[in-house]
Amino acid sequence: MDVSVIMKILGIGLTVSVSCQILSKYGRDDQASLLGIAGLVIVLMFLVGQIENLLDSLKSAFGI
Repeated sequence: MDVSVIMKILGIGLTVSVSCQILSKYGRDDQASLLGIAGLVIVLMFLVGQIENLLDSLKSAFGI
């Protein structure tokens, strides 16, 4: 896994966390929940690409 991917995930997590706290403070709990779910989906999209690369490298290593 590349360091840049980890930094992107970290940045998204911090941004979503701060935004959720701000929204919750102003009584917008439903929007904070949706923002948290959206952040999770974005991070999972990053991870799917990395898992795909891992599986491709395993296939080439074992000759499958």
